[in-house]
Amino acid sequence: MNGTLRFSPLVFVLMFFASGCTVSEVITGETTELNVATLDVSESLLLDVGIINFDAGIPEDNNIEKSGIYPEVRMAEARYLPYHIKTTLQGTGYWGAVRVIPNRYVFTDVTLSGRIVRSDGEYVTLAIKAEDSLGNEWFENNYSTQTGLTSYAEYRDRSNDPYQKIFNDLANDLHAYVSALDPKDVTRMRQASELKFFADMAPDSYGEHFEVDEDGMTTLLRLPAENDPTVDRLRQIRERDRLVIDTLNEHYANFYYGIALPYEGWRKTAREQSIAYRQTRRSATMKALLGVVVVAGSMSVNTGGSNSRAKQAAKYVGINRGMRTVMDAWRMRSSANVYRENIKELSESFVAEAAPMVIQVEGESRRLTGTAEAQYESWRKLLHEIYEVETGFSQEVDLSVPTRSAEPAG
Repeated sequence: MNGTLRFSPLVFVLMFFASGCTVSEVITGETTELNVATLDVSESLLLDVGIINFDAGIPEDNNIEKSGIYPEVRMAEARYLPYHIKTTLQGTGYWGAVRVIPNRYVFTDVTLSGRIVRSDGEYVTLAIKAEDSLGNEWFENNYSTQTGLTSYAEYRDRSNDPYQKIFNDLANDLHAYVSALDPKDVTRMRQASELKFFADMAPDSYGEHFEVDEDGMTTLLRLPAENDPTVDRLRQIRERDRLVIDTLNEHYANFYYGIALPYEGWRKTAREQSIAYRQTRRSATMKALLGVVVVAGSMSVNTGGSNSRAKQAAKYVGINRGMRTVMDAWRMRSSANVYRENIKELSESFVAEAAPMVIQVEGESRRLTGTAEAQYESWRKLLHEIYEVETGFSQEVDLSVPTRSAEPAG
């Protein structure tokens, strides 16, 4: 090697990438237009929808530093996202009552369940399953989107959540499925959800009106007579149950609106810091590689010959530059770790502001405490007591009420 400081082609390639090693940012996220009814839909065709609180999708061996999944945030999202789906479906005009429900013992025509696969403010993926009261699985899809810079803009339409695309996609898929059903199928779904409620209250009287096979498919065998006074009482009790579910939904609504601002703030900040982290990490990696190559190249300079002092000076300048580049890279990695710590602090603050509230049921002083699931389980026990008091006999008594045949399958 002569006395000239030379760099391999790899150095120039690294210098080229290091000069432009930023991560491009999406400005405007994708959108989907929500399909909204232009005419009133017949009430007989409107199915009620129940949305179960989501699985938060937290791995058992979750390592926050590696996964970026903060349990306190995910648990809050598991309550927040179903309620936003509720508001989206209500706005279409294609459904009856849409409620967030605590468990599957809330017998409804269509049930949605889901799991949060990813949610970090920038990217979101939800796995959603839709099924009906007859046991038919409508679909199980993953819904994903990437938010853009304008998704969190101050001037945007506040009725549109930054994740709104996936909610609209889901709503449109549900409408496409139900619009292809025969009206008789819709009727049977409504009958099945009602019968299952009756059987839960009075299994000996109504448990044999339908059967469920090993695959979870429900077949209606017969329907109770419309002039049966017990049916009328059970329908009144079911209305009380719906009122309690509506009360629980007010509870969910308070939670939803209460966390809206801190949750959006967390998502916006998490998105910005996620992008900055990727930019920092990529820049740090490229600069570290460049620094190592510069150091190696400088160390290999031959400082012998007549211009040895000048060559030696060039060598040390090159080494110093390379070392500074390596140190800058490590400092940038440290900055990336700070971003992650900031996200953690925001998450803890977010959960503190989004603590769920204890509710009252129908204005009574009785308090249902614990989780929503525990509260509803207490209410179900109370419902059975109400049924026994109002009917005057226990569930073990065979009512021997007249029955009518279920409508034949169409």
